[in-house]
Amino acid sequence: MLTQSPNPKLENDPKATGSLLYRPRRLRRTGALRRMVRETNLTANDLIYPLFVMEGEGQREEVPSMPDCFRFSLDLLLQEVKAVRELGIGAIALFPLIPPSQKDNAGTESYNPNGLIPRTIRAIKQAVPDLPVITDIALDPYSSEGHDGIVKDGIILNDETVAVLVKQALTHAEAGADFVAPSDMMDGRIGAIRNALDAEGWINVGILAYSAKYASAYYGPFRDALDSAPKFGDKKTYQMDAANAKEALKEVELDIAEGADIVMVKPALAYLDVIYRIKERTNLPVAAYNVSGEYAMVKAAAQQGWIDEGKVVLETLTSIKRAGADLILTYFAKDVAARLQASRN
Repeated sequence: MLTQSPNPKLENDPKATGSLLYRPRRLRRTGALRRMVRETNLTANDLIYPLFVMEGEGQREEVPSMPDCFRFSLDLLLQEVKAVRELGIGAIALFPLIPPSQKDNAGTESYNPNGLIPRTIRAIKQAVPDLPVITDIALDPYSSEGHDGIVKDGIILNDETVAVLVKQALTHAEAGADFVAPSDMMDGRIGAIRNALDAEGWINVGILAYSAKYASAYYGPFRDALDSAPKFGDKKTYQMDAANAKEALKEVELDIAEGADIVMVKPALAYLDVIYRIKERTNLPVAAYNVSGEYAMVKAAAQQGWIDEGKVVLETLTSIKRAGADLILTYFAKDVAARLQASRN
């Protein structure tokens, strides 16, 4: 609540007081003063680094629509993960590039215990055991249809999909994931996964729920990275309408009631108001995903010399945290963490 001056008529009236009573610029005068009173401080530990993994050895492929962002084979991914740990980044999130020959409408490869993601989890946990690993729970990377669920007659089946997502989550838990992150937006999947994890003894495996995931145009480069674009239609029957904010609160409430440990908003920049509303309603950690389209636009503008990339990225991520996000998934995580580390030295 704003406090009122005891005598508003004298407030900042030079004739009445001989000087300005309030000079906000006093606190902006030097860098040291600005840092001392800064309301929002971004740290490397606030960041989660999304990583793309693929089959093979010695492979490092740049994603064409995401400059400086790469797909890694497992051997090179481990080198990247060790560098991430040294920078103090809070966690990594894994996303797989699945060969077309392993895709089908039922997403059966998603719960293969010897599949790409389970093998990657085990290797990371052996190499860097204290780095939290978050895994994506959804069918679109594994689906021949490119959708987040099983398709029948052009309709995305909810309950049949949830049954597969449960198998996928259990497989990732068995491999050593710290958090599973259902990104599919099927109804009831958080409760089903929580119940299954608990029943199998994985009570310490957390759920980071994509609670408010919007049907957004900002996902294009990500779908290029994983070759996971839908083969027909769009995702508007399960992802949220961009016009809705109250609905996001309902989705969050449902996910919390079903056992979510962290709730997330995706994308971030066009939905800062949603992040703020959710943070006002819950004491759970709130995450936000600074998605591929947001990343690509900054990179494109920087390559043209129109903006200072480093400054824009820091301002962008600070705005997401200021809106209420406790954690930020961002492809800029490694660069930002390095900048923050250098600024302390």
